[in-house]
Amino acid sequence: MNKTIDKKYLIPFILITACFALWGFANDITNPMVKAFSKIFRMSVTEGSLVQLAFYGGYFAMAFPAAIFIRKYSYRAGVLVGLGLYAFGALLFWPAKEIGIYAFFLVAYFILTCGLSFLETSCNPYIIAMGDEESGTRRLNFAQCFNPCGSIIGMFVAMNFIQAKLSPMTTEERALLDDSQFEALKQSDLSVLVTPYLLIAVAIAVIVVLICIVRMPNKGEENHDIRFLETLGRIFSLKYYREGVIAQFFYVGAQIMCWTFIIQYGTPVLQGQVPNEFEQWLLSILHYDTPAVLDERAAEVLSQGYNILAMAFFIVSRFICTYLMKFLNPGLMLTLFGSIAMVLICGVIFFQGRSGVYCLVGVSGCMSLMFPTIYGIALKGLGDDAKFGAAGLIMAILGGSVLPPAQAAIIDMKEISGFPAVNLSFFLPFICFVVVATYGWRMAKARR
Repeated sequence: MNKTIDKKYLIPFILITACFALWGFANDITNPMVKAFSKIFRMSVTEGSLVQLAFYGGYFAMAFPAAIFIRKYSYRAGVLVGLGLYAFGALLFWPAKEIGIYAFFLVAYFILTCGLSFLETSCNPYIIAMGDEESGTRRLNFAQCFNPCGSIIGMFVAMNFIQAKLSPMTTEERALLDDSQFEALKQSDLSVLVTPYLLIAVAIAVIVVLICIVRMPNKGEENHDIRFLETLGRIFSLKYYREGVIAQFFYVGAQIMCWTFIIQYGTPVLQGQVPNEFEQWLLSILHYDTPAVLDERAAEVLSQGYNILAMAFFIVSRFICTYLMKFLNPGLMLTLFGSIAMVLICGVIFFQGRSGVYCLVGVSGCMSLMFPTIYGIALKGLGDDAKFGAAGLIMAILGGSVLPPAQAAIIDMKEISGFPAVNLSFFLPFICFVVVATYGWRMAKARR
C-alpha cells in the first residue's frame, strides 16, 4: 500500500477516511428506518420509503452547490461544512420527535444528507488528489473499504438500539389502537429512534476538532475560478464521464434497493420456518432468543442479521478487489462483478426460500467495487475539473431516491399473477446491474 498512500498524507488520509465511515453509518442506520417508520406511523411501505426519497434527495440538491463552494474555497472547507450540516440534521431529530409528525423527520433527513453531499463531493476527489493520478482509483477503493465498516455499525445500532427496543406490536395490531393509545406508543418508539442520531452528532464534533487542528494538504486546489457552465459543457462532452454518471445512478439505485428491501424479502420467506443451525447461531450473536419456529419478529431480526452478513461480505470483497486492481483492468472487473450480480438477482427473483436470501447476500460481494470504480474511471484525467465532475457523480446518487419507491410500489401489490410481488420487484436491480456491466465493458474496450 506504500505506492498507493504517500506517508506525508497519512494523517489527513486517515481523517478523511473516517468521514467515509460516518456517511456509511448514516446510510445504513437509515435503510431499516423504512420499515420502522412504516410501523410507527401506521403507513404503507411506499410511504415509509419516502425516507429514502428525502435522504437521497439531499444528495442531489446539494452536489453542485457543494462543488462551487469547494472550487471557491477548498476541499477541507467543504468537509467541515458537510460535517456541520450532518450534525445539524441529526440534532433536528429531537424537535421532530417532540412534534411527532413524519414530515419533520423527512426535513431532518434532507438537511443531514445535504451535509453528506458536501462530504462525498469533497472527500472522494480529495482522496484521489492525495497522491499520483495512476493510483487514484485504487486509493479511493481502499478508502471506500471503511465506508461499509460504518455501515455495519449503523446496521448494528439500528437493530440493537432501535428495532430491538421498539414496541413488538405488528402493523396489524397497531391499526386496532385508538388515537390516544397510538399516540403514546408512537412517542415511546420515536424516543428510541432519535437517541443514536443525537450521539452521532457528538462523534462528528470530535472529527471536526481534529480536522481543524491537523494540517491538511491543499493539492489540486490552485484554481479558484468558477466557470460553471463552461466546465459542465467540457466534462459532459466526455463519453466516459457522461456514461459514468448514468452507471452510478443505476448502481446506487441497485445498492439501496438490495439493502433496504432485504427485510421485506427475507421476513415472509423465513417466517414459519424452523431455524437451521446457522440461523440459530446468527440469532444468538444478535442476542435474540431462538424460537422453535420463526414468528414475524424473529424473521425480521434474522433478515436484518443476513443484512449485516451481506455487509461483512461487502467489506471483505472490497479489500480483495482493491488488491486485484493492481493487476486487472478496473473496467473488466466491473463487467465481471456486474454479470455475477445479474445471475444472483435471478436467484433472488425465482427462488422462493432461503436460497433467495443467500443469493441476495451474495449480491453485496459483487457490489463492493462498483461505486469507487465507476467514480475513479469517470474522474480520471479531469484534473481541476474533478470538483465539478465529482458533483455530477454525487448527484447520480439520486438513483437511491428514485428507484426504491418504485420497487416499494411493486412490493405493496403483494402478489402479481400468483407470484410474490417482492420477488418480482428485484427485476429493477437486475436492470441496474445490466447498465453497470455494460459501462465496465465499454470502458475496458476503450482503454484497450
